[in-house]
Amino acid sequence: MPSRDTGEAAERRALDYLIRQGLELVVANFRSRFGEIDLILRDGEVLVFAEVRMRKNNDFGGARASITPAKQARLIKTANQYLTQFARPPQCRFDAVLLGAPNNSAIEWIKNAFESAGY
Repeated sequence: MPSRDTGEAAERRALDYLIRQGLELVVANFRSRFGEIDLILRDGEVLVFAEVRMRKNNDFGGARASITPAKQARLIKTANQYLTQFARPPQCRFDAVLLGAPNNSAIEWIKNAFESAGY
C-alpha cells in the first residue's frame, strides 16, 4: 500500500494531467461515511468522479484491477452522497486515472471506467 505522501503525490500528478486535458477541479478528497472520492471535476457540463490508482508493478492485475466491484460500490455510494446537494444533479461519469510508479511517468485516463445505474 502506498504511503500517504506517495498517494498525495499521485493525486497531484493525476490532477495536473486532467487540468491539462481541460477539466476543472471541483473538490479533492471528498469524504462521506461510505468512503472517499479522490477527485471531483467538471468536464464541460459533466461531473466527473475520478479514482486515482498507482501501482508499483502489475502483480495482481495492476492499478486497473485494484478498482474492484466492492470499491466501485463504495465510490457510487459516496458519489450519491455528494449529489444530494443538487436539486437537479448534473450528468455524471466515473473515470479512473492509472499511474505508473513514482519513477514511471505513464498515465492512463479511462473515461467511464465503470457504470452505475442512473448516471
